[in-house]
Amino acid sequence: MKTKFFLLLLMISGMYLTSTAQVTLNGVTLPAKLKQGNTELLLNGGGIRTKIFFKIYTAGLYLPAKSKNGNEIAAADKPTAMRLTITSGMVDSEKMSEAMREGFGKSMKGNTAPLKTQIDNFVSTFQKEELKEGDMFELWYIPGTGVQAYKNGKLQTTVAGLDFKKALFGIWLSDDPVDSDLKEGLLGL
Repeated sequence: MKTKFFLLLLMISGMYLTSTAQVTLNGVTLPAKLKQGNTELLLNGGGIRTKIFFKIYTAGLYLPAKSKNGNEIAAADKPTAMRLTITSGMVDSEKMSEAMREGFGKSMKGNTAPLKTQIDNFVSTFQKEELKEGDMFELWYIPGTGVQAYKNGKLQTTVAGLDFKKALFGIWLSDDPVDSDLKEGLLGL
């Protein structure tokens, strides 16, 4: 009986450690938690965005509580964050901006017109100064405020609206994501 109890205790503590541990992917460490003000989010999962043979960026999804439902995460009016770290010297501001616009197109099933102004404002985040390998972006959705886009810790822009948040996070989490392997990693599947 003591042995079974000890094994159960060991399994439970092992699950706790793995669910709160940082993750390193493609040389990028995704911390177990992100904090902004009074909001602390947990790492839900991470993955690598690849295009052709290039590893473009490493991404981590942060939520108040773990979830495996991409559509619910994107639509929820709850704090949500995505951390993107550029891992390829092949990425520049123009390519990243173009990729984000394509992502919005997929997320919104080709109908980006209703959010054109917000998308343009957001994409400007990647155009303010040239991108380089190692640049880190954090995209925070704060209910009542909107999406705050940070580059290397500096606020670049804020875009209001839950509809915008749904379209943005839908780039990675919708039924037609930009990279299905990345989606699986972000959802911890």
